[in-house]
Amino acid sequence: MSATEPATDPRPLTGEPVSLDLLNTRWMAEGGRQDLLADPDGLRIWLASNGLDGRFPAGAAALEHVLLAREALAAAVDSPGDRAGIERVNAVLDHGRIRATLTAEGPGEEAEFEDPSWGAAWTAARDYLDLLRAAPDRIRRCAHDACILHFFDISRNGTRRWCSMAACGNRAKASRHYAKTREA
Repeated sequence: MSATEPATDPRPLTGEPVSLDLLNTRWMAEGGRQDLLADPDGLRIWLASNGLDGRFPAGAAALEHVLLAREALAAAVDSPGDRAGIERVNAVLDHGRIRATLTAEGPGEEAEFEDPSWGAAWTAARDYLDLLRAAPDRIRRCAHDACILHFFDISRNGTRRWCSMAACGNRAKASRHYAKTREA
């Protein structure tokens, strides 16, 4: 990997909203649980995958803050309404603010941080608030028992159950089929 080009993102599910994408920096693989954010190189990959690499640093402090945000979001997503999860997300949000602006295109907003190393963490926490405003019932965890990935269900009828039909959905179907053939 060169200094200007991050390595390819190894995760099985990318492209989710930034808050859920942060949760998906941990996943299950054949070798067990994987963690993209085990070091600053992984943070660089995650920032690049979300278009945040030009805006926020990828140093040790930023990694620490992103890990705090990931734990806060995991608590909030896995136990909605839980006071501890809410407080943890709010603690991350305390490190930034939105400043209203007027641009040539009209009204706008600009995020501000006293310490730029909080930028990516704050952005993920803020994104979670946007998802809650849009459709909290569409924030989902994959229905496969062995999967720990999250997604925002954008299907028309809102019935998506799997992070990926090709992976977890097919595994579940194969398991059901195998169970039926064993019963017969």
